[in-house]
Amino acid sequence: MGAAVLAAFFVAASAVSAVQPGSIDVDVELVLAVDISYSVDEEEARRQREGYVAALASEDVIRSIQGGPLGRIAVTYVEWADSGFQRAAADWTVVASEEDALAFASQVAAAPLERGHYTAIGAALADAVNRIESNDYTAPRLIIDISGDGPQNQGLPLDQARALADNAHVVVNGLPVISADSGRWVRPVEVNLDDYFRDNVITGPGAFVLPARTEAEFREAILRKLIIEIAGALPSPGEVDPFLAQRTGRAP
Repeated sequence: MGAAVLAAFFVAASAVSAVQPGSIDVDVELVLAVDISYSVDEEEARRQREGYVAALASEDVIRSIQGGPLGRIAVTYVEWADSGFQRAAADWTVVASEEDALAFASQVAAAPLERGHYTAIGAALADAVNRIESNDYTAPRLIIDISGDGPQNQGLPLDQARALADNAHVVVNGLPVISADSGRWVRPVEVNLDDYFRDNVITGPGAFVLPARTEAEFREAILRKLIIEIAGALPSPGEVDPFLAQRTGRAP
């Protein structure tokens, strides 16, 4: 990324930081940041979105929301790819009931499916931080839930994107979508994507990686991840990656 573009990211972040705090209290501010680059074919991109829609409308997620101190969260669903491609399929919405959850899920499902070429994880994180800092909400927990099927190949360096999240007290959790086969679900990658997300993407107290390797596992991972994030819990020992205790100083 050129120096001028990089500078623009930090100017934007600084400007957003000056915005007055939001006036609507919620338990969690959650950005669902979903990879929609061309490494995911159109059929599988639609199935990926359907997995989020099903999870958002599930009884378990709704119960988790209603079990919080205020019983409501603010959530937005953002699809991303290139460094200049981050689009909200559903903008910030307060979800406090089954009706709210179903309406938000329907909005995500109905949004046009647009794609981008590259995988700019850093730019997606910077965009998500800006969305959190510029919204109309306040919450004790700020979370970016980012999925991806490969390592970054364009855009803002990940160490700088993570610094933006750390400075804004935003936790970044990762959902790497992993496959050894080409074409069916996602393209194969040349790195260990679990390790890549642990070492380069996630950040913040309690941050974790929950990988998915099949379509069915992807749907289950989304559901579990949302419940964990909304409830403010930790993954179970069978789910958690071995780096969690090292990053947080807490045993799984």
